[in-house]
Amino acid sequence: MPTEIGYLVLCPTPIGNLADMPPRVTECLKEADLIAAEDTRNSIRLLNHFDIHTPMTSYHEYNKVDKARVLVRKMLSGTKVALITDAGMPGISDPGEELVRQCHEAGIRVSAIPGPCACVTALTISGLPTRRFCFEAFLPADHKERQEVLAELAGERRTIVLYEAPHHLEKTLAELAGVLGEDRPVSICRELTKIHEEVCCLTLGEAVKRYETLQPRGEYVLVIGGKPQEEILQEARSRWEDLTAAEHVQMYVDQGMDRKEAMKQAAKDRGVPKREIYNEIVRSS
Repeated sequence: MPTEIGYLVLCPTPIGNLADMPPRVTECLKEADLIAAEDTRNSIRLLNHFDIHTPMTSYHEYNKVDKARVLVRKMLSGTKVALITDAGMPGISDPGEELVRQCHEAGIRVSAIPGPCACVTALTISGLPTRRFCFEAFLPADHKERQEVLAELAGERRTIVLYEAPHHLEKTLAELAGVLGEDRPVSICRELTKIHEEVCCLTLGEAVKRYETLQPRGEYVLVIGGKPQEEILQEARSRWEDLTAAEHVQMYVDQGMDRKEAMKQAAKDRGVPKREIYNEIVRSS
């Protein structure tokens, strides 16, 4: 008889407090045939704490493609694999996304157990809008790519969530203040779920000054307010001031609006009746 195919389960681990270990994760790790761990030296302490004796294998950023192929072959032969990262949810700013991708391509079932995630934890306690947000994880180390990402974030309207290590925090805050503006609100979340957990709500300018005299310690999540609506409108107004009424209407037509709606929107932008836009276009034609 053919061997029953295995599967992959993404198992979140505590981001600081061991009491946050989901009971289902403990059960799953004990039932798995193999645990793929980002750092086996770190994970062995977690497994020992919960009396888990399942064999482990390393799966990390530097072997993620080739090792994923090995793990997929094992699962196709019936192996039940549980994936864990050093802390939090596998696949979020983590090489696990490659393994998940290969599993789907091979027709292997993938499931996940809900649990700790630093990004969501920080967002919910930040005091900033949570309905719409973007997650950038760690900013790129490459200078050119980093500047491109920062330039994109300058126009981002949603709440922004970033990770940062203590030895890079001061530089990153200074860069963000320079690109997004010193008045932009930021919640600096440190050592989440741990004894010294701290949430500090400041502006980026205040945050830069804070760490001129304070030594950063622990792991950080930065939650930053999106671009203010008034700032967006002001920039738009400055662009509209250089346009004639006809050019303003054409701008929206080029974006796919029908002409009637384009005239209505242009009038709204300029704070005038639609009839005034129509008359101006007629006079200039």
